Amino acid sequence: MQTDFLVIGSGIAGLTYALKVARECPDKKVTIFTKTTSDETNTKYAQGGVAGVWDNENDSFEKHIEDTLIAGDGLCNEQAVEIVVKEGVDRIWELIDLGARFDKGQDGDYLLGREGGHSEYRILHYKDVTGREMERALLNAIALQPNIEVITHCFVVDIITQHHLGYLVTKSTPDIECFGVYVLNLHTKKIEKVLAGITLLATGGNGQVYRTTTNPVIATGDGVAMVYRAKGRIENMEFIQFHPTALYEHGVKGQAFLITEAVRGDGGILRNSDGEAFMERYDVRKDLAPRDIVARAIDSEMKRTGDEHVWLDCRHMSQERFLQHFPNIHQKCLSVGVDVSKNMIPVAPAAHYSCGGIKADEWARTSIRHLYAAGECASTGLHGANRLASNSLLEAMVFAHRAFIDSIKETPAHALSKWNKNCIPDWRAEGTTAPKEMILITQSLKELQLLMSDYVGIVRTNTRLARAMRRLDLLHEETENLYKTTEISPQLCQLRNMITVGYLIVKSAQFRHESRGLHFNTDYPGKSELVQNIVL
Repeated sequence: MQTDFLVIGSGIAGLTYALKVARECPDKKVTIFTKTTSDETNTKYAQGGVAGVWDNENDSFEKHIEDTLIAGDGLCNEQAVEIVVKEGVDRIWELIDLGARFDKGQDGDYLLGREGGHSEYRILHYKDVTGREMERALLNAIALQPNIEVITHCFVVDIITQHHLGYLVTKSTPDIECFGVYVLNLHTKKIEKVLAGITLLATGGNGQVYRTTTNPVIATGDGVAMVYRAKGRIENMEFIQFHPTALYEHGVKGQAFLITEAVRGDGGILRNSDGEAFMERYDVRKDLAPRDIVARAIDSEMKRTGDEHVWLDCRHMSQERFLQHFPNIHQKCLSVGVDVSKNMIPVAPAAHYSCGGIKADEWARTSIRHLYAAGECASTGLHGANRLASNSLLEAMVFAHRAFIDSIKETPAHALSKWNKNCIPDWRAEGTTAPKEMILITQSLKELQLLMSDYVGIVRTNTRLARAMRRLDLLHEETENLYKTTEISPQLCQLRNMITVGYLIVKSAQFRHESRGLHFNTDYPGKSELVQNIVL
């Protein structure tokens, strides 16, 4: 198979890019691969909203930039921050023009929310399913575009580079090029070779590396792992954001239901088991402090009291307003026996967002030629050491747009022009057998998630990181042996990718000899004077 533009992932970054290049280049073929259904993405589960400067009387680009820089704790790329903040509003208007709906007041003006770390009300939202609404508008537009093909239930295994042509490729190899991907078609159970002029990775996050996460089961860090194997550059993987308030359900692991930060923006108060509103002891901004501070405060309270969760008190809030703004949260709470008008909501932190990822420049270009990255899988420099709430959807749209602008400058066939595409080999599976015991995969996954949660969570130590690395080395060795001798499956590929991502998180954390943003190491409680990115 050959395509002009190949998009891996169908979240907001992938869909935005695909739609723009398809409209600009109607004679070119655009192909989107997604490993489940087209709407099952991290975007779908984004509740809170998308940030932008709308109230020009009270708000300004400068304020939004400053809030982002403060949250990023000294590691933001200021150019990237300015780009996203200043270009983001235009990208939101484009989405509105596609039919995306956001909540309005009786006067017809958009209702603006405020979340942790924001100094002004600037969050556009659609009830508590903002991401799903934005994705709906994009998918509807994609369906009307004749030169876009969306292929579901296809798992991308690896990026094709000169390595597959027999050349030695290392981190220091100049001009590594991407020619496309190998993809496992889950319908045919065959691995197919897909050649592309331009490839965009929009593969989302890696929350499933942890035992409890707000991410869906597809968030396994595939793009990051593939680029690392292809000798591309990865940076700042130690900065894993734990959302402070995921719904706590006893005995439930895996994907946790998110209680959006907008609930605290509307007046929700965090309390410990003694009923104390404890956040005032940790930060002057109380419940609206940035996420890293709130998550560590909750973790501290849980360790102090021995409890497995704290409480989010919404009993004093207008229940009519709560039901209007957060209907899905209201319904979910009722389903587990929590009436928010009478009961406090049990909440605990859960892995939520990766601030690091595939190193990308201001045009979303990676260190591999003809390969772009946008969305959560990319590290653009916007988030620094900690993401400001509701900046993620904004970033995805802005850098997808910039990838579109840059990539159409090239002739999409350019990546293959100086190579004989017939020399790129088909996938070879000789010598492999069907897996005899799935327990070898499922048990390794459980071990990975347990060690990452226990040793590489909100608070870290050198000893915990060293233990995690030793266990990851063993898991890596066992999984690679399994990969070489058995037939490829999504479960095996995802495990392999998650072990790689776990290694990158731990290795980056070991290199950072300080506590900054989302990375808190009790052996290095202060900040280093040398502010640097960790690039692997």
